[in-house]
Amino acid sequence: MSKLSVPTATGIKSSRARGHSAMDFKSATTGVAATAMRNELNKMVADVKDPLQKKVFDAEMQGFFSLFNRYLIEKAKGEKIDWDKIRPLASEKVVPYVDLPEDADASILNKIVVLKLNGGLGTTMGLAGAPKSAIEVREGMTFLDLSVRQIEHLNQVHNVNVPFILMNSFNTDDETARIIQKYANHNIQILTFNQSRYPRVGKESLLPIPRNASSDKSQWYPPGHGDIFDALINSGLLDRLIEGGKEYIFVSNVDNLGADVDLKILKHLVDSQAEYLMELTDKTKADVKGGTLIDYEGAVRLLEIAQVPSEHVEDFKSVRKFKYFNTNSVYIHLPALKRITEQEGGMELDIIVNNKVADDGTPVIQLETAVGAAIKHFKNAHGINVPRSRFLPVKSCSDLLLITSDLYSLEHGKLVMNPKRMFAQTPVIKLGDTFKKIGNYQKRFRTIPNLLELDHLTVSGDVWFGRNITLRGTVIIVANEGSRIDLPDGSILENKLVSGNVSIIDH
Repeated sequence: MSKLSVPTATGIKSSRARGHSAMDFKSATTGVAATAMRNELNKMVADVKDPLQKKVFDAEMQGFFSLFNRYLIEKAKGEKIDWDKIRPLASEKVVPYVDLPEDADASILNKIVVLKLNGGLGTTMGLAGAPKSAIEVREGMTFLDLSVRQIEHLNQVHNVNVPFILMNSFNTDDETARIIQKYANHNIQILTFNQSRYPRVGKESLLPIPRNASSDKSQWYPPGHGDIFDALINSGLLDRLIEGGKEYIFVSNVDNLGADVDLKILKHLVDSQAEYLMELTDKTKADVKGGTLIDYEGAVRLLEIAQVPSEHVEDFKSVRKFKYFNTNSVYIHLPALKRITEQEGGMELDIIVNNKVADDGTPVIQLETAVGAAIKHFKNAHGINVPRSRFLPVKSCSDLLLITSDLYSLEHGKLVMNPKRMFAQTPVIKLGDTFKKIGNYQKRFRTIPNLLELDHLTVSGDVWFGRNITLRGTVIIVANEGSRIDLPDGSILENKLVSGNVSIIDH
């Protein structure tokens, strides 16, 4: 098991003169805000005494300043996407998964590495300070356990060595390092590295919130998964993988339980000579805010809802106009990434401005980027329309209820839909605020209900579920304010609206 730091002294490439993280401070614009920011960052860098730490911190601050400077320029120009130039993607740019040939050669696995984006905390689900990947999701196993089991099974069945990589953030690195020790005797090579750490910026002052490199954690942020490219390069991991004979990296969110290695997709990736491939799935009314691929002036681009002018948001949400959305599972040709970085001036990924409020009430901004935005820089980049089974994210306790139910079973770490399920689509589940935190969620379900024939479930208020409950069709349960609903053991609810106070006594 190996541990890579980001970036190492030897991992910073001086040849990346025009890359996203290697812009020299002095070559940047001399605008007032840029100059003030540059001076603040230079002070922070100068205060770092340890030479290696200084090198690491300097590289990160240069990457941040490059992004900040571009943000200022774009803000001054007031440039927005021209909606009239947006076209749905041509059919040949989205390959149906069902059309892929079955005769995939497993030797292709020797060319790939699997990377999970592991920078997020489980805060929204009530696990403060713990990596989201450490949440138990099924049969006592966490997201990480399931991913390790999948890769280990792949290596064993095909007699290969597919490395498993975790891109952590400064929020998750220490705890992840502790957790992965338990896999030391498993048939899997695990590598970890950190994405960058950028300073939050005062919305009004346009100055960094932290005053020095050791300022409190809350004053910094991980700048989105688009940072993967800089982090791979600065850590030296990109060169290390290429030297080891690896050609492709499969990147996905650690909380997407459907994103496993698929030989059919890998074969298409190699045969089509695509430098970048993005998994898309059919958009439903539940996914209208998800990013989508578009044709913009003849090039494939990722369009996120944050980039859409307000008057066109409804158009963006249209299932007819934009049929697919981005699952954030992508495949990248590693030599192409090296070429773009070293020979083509690097990447300029669309900037996402994330407005936040600091602990002391100060409005701040975080400048972030997305891995999907890089698609415009690669040759023969396109999408692949995958079945919904490859997109099983767990963003909330509503999602958790779905994947822990009898709708799925586990096979070598992979969730498999119950063949007795009559419908291809999964149910829509909306649990209210009383179920938002995982501790409350677990208390309110004595056992997970039977959802095999469920279409839609909405639960609101103080509701408690007994054992062996079955939900079918459309079920809406609303406990009015001050009321409590207890569903007895063995209850069967089919196309029912339950409201008020203890509306069901017996069945």
